[in-house]
Amino acid sequence: MLSSSSTSERPVVVVANRLPVDQVRLADGATEWHPSPGGLVAALEPVVQASGGTWVGWPGAADVELEAFDADGMHIVPVSLSADEVADYYEGFSNGTLWPLYHDVTGEPVFERRWWDAYREVNRRFASAVAGAATEPGSVVWVQDYQLQLVPALLRERRPDLQIGFFDHIPFPGWEIYARLPWRREVVEGLLGADLVGFQRGADAANFLRAARSTSGVVTRGSVIERKDGRQLRAASFPISVDTAALDCLARRPETLARAAQLRSELGDPEVLVLGVDRLDYTKGILHRLRAYGELLDEGHLEPPGTVLVQVASPSRERVEEYQRLRDEVEATVGRINGDHSALGRPAVHYLHRTFPKEEMAALYLAADVMLVTPLRDGMNLVAKEYVACRHDERGALVLSEFAGAADELRQAFLVNPWDIDGTKAAIRRAVAVGPPESSRRMRAMRRRVIEFDVHHWANAFLGALAMVAEPQG
Repeated sequence: MLSSSSTSERPVVVVANRLPVDQVRLADGATEWHPSPGGLVAALEPVVQASGGTWVGWPGAADVELEAFDADGMHIVPVSLSADEVADYYEGFSNGTLWPLYHDVTGEPVFERRWWDAYREVNRRFASAVAGAATEPGSVVWVQDYQLQLVPALLRERRPDLQIGFFDHIPFPGWEIYARLPWRREVVEGLLGADLVGFQRGADAANFLRAARSTSGVVTRGSVIERKDGRQLRAASFPISVDTAALDCLARRPETLARAAQLRSELGDPEVLVLGVDRLDYTKGILHRLRAYGELLDEGHLEPPGTVLVQVASPSRERVEEYQRLRDEVEATVGRINGDHSALGRPAVHYLHRTFPKEEMAALYLAADVMLVTPLRDGMNLVAKEYVACRHDERGALVLSEFAGAADELRQAFLVNPWDIDGTKAAIRRAVAVGPPESSRRMRAMRRRVIEFDVHHWANAFLGALAMVAEPQG
């Protein structure tokens, strides 16, 4: 039975694969904990701090045993992983099985039973840690992402008094794809332990509802799921966003504006600066984008040095062979384009394989005339929203994949099917040629969206919906 209750007076326990702080070794050998970068921490840290809550997660290094501690106004509970578990649970099942499967098999998933065994064991350890960390009856627990899909049910077995939410940051695939997973029922049953299961897009929630009906025999009415034991839960979409106010403030700083101008100067003051910012991952469509851009140069529709592309590809899963191959392919493609179209000291494509601080990213966003966000499949893609949040000048054009969750909200972008190279080329040409009045009209509309529906709205909407579901029975 659905009822109303408030989460405001309850401590919130966030459970994520990684902690919100990183251990940094100083020159004298001592260590300090520094805040981790990233949208997830920005979104959830204030929620945990305001409630006097706890964050449970892995410190990020293998075979590190740490006691719980306090940092940045939060109680931190580390969960240890062995080197074998990092290989099997994280690099294996999470990123070798679930990641490609959930991204519509843009890479081939591997179904390895040893990986599944490690995934179950690590999820059990997380559930046990959360059960001990949620010291107050009725605490709110918010489990994050695909690495921990078994935790809700495991936690409910241990602590039926808790109110449990789960948020899936990546897509949830259609049944025909999901059904390939040998452990499809076990994963669904794990998620059905939650009171509220959140997704980026309505289509993802619908896919999960079908998987739940097909594997577990539950009855669904709209977003409500009724289990055979009579307990109800919901599955619905809650699109994540960025801290728009903070990004807008950062982009208005004099030093950021000066750095944006300096970047354009360092790049030869091109007439058009095109920008791509991605993790180096096969789902991001970097090779498809480079192919489209290279063909535009070949055909003379874009001509360096008047037009320059900067592609930032931050390192990702570098020990995984498939990612090593992708890096080699991207670098070879950039090399071919530059070999054909660059002038001495003026490359057509500037390829940067590293991570930049948020201050430098804000300057890049301000410097770019055209932003290319063209993943083959993505849960949301916050880069698109970061670009819009930084464009207080109401200039710039966004080319956005319709297969990113952001496309549901940023309808004024130039939407593309990234698999369609000719269509992507046409969209890039339109974005490059768009006049100031149309560019400003599009950007104003997109900025209104990210200002109203920012990351704080996302967190409040999810926790408000969680407060409306049935109280667990204990």
